[in-house]
Amino acid sequence: MGSINVGSVDRALRILLGVVLIGLAAAGLTGAWGYIGIIPLATGLMSRCPVYSLFGLSTCKR
Repeated sequence: MGSINVGSVDRALRILLGVVLIGLAAAGLTGAWGYIGIIPLATGLMSRCPVYSLFGLSTCKR
């Protein structure tokens, strides 16, 4: 598994966005597309973004 590349602010925003999107979808306020929130939630919880890795990006302070 690769190294952590999602910083604390980025991580918090991803988790918040993921929870909000999933909550809206579960409440029936959005279509099933709201479950796409699983992606930012998972990347936030793991502190690792595969897309960042592909492009050599990181929001972590080193």
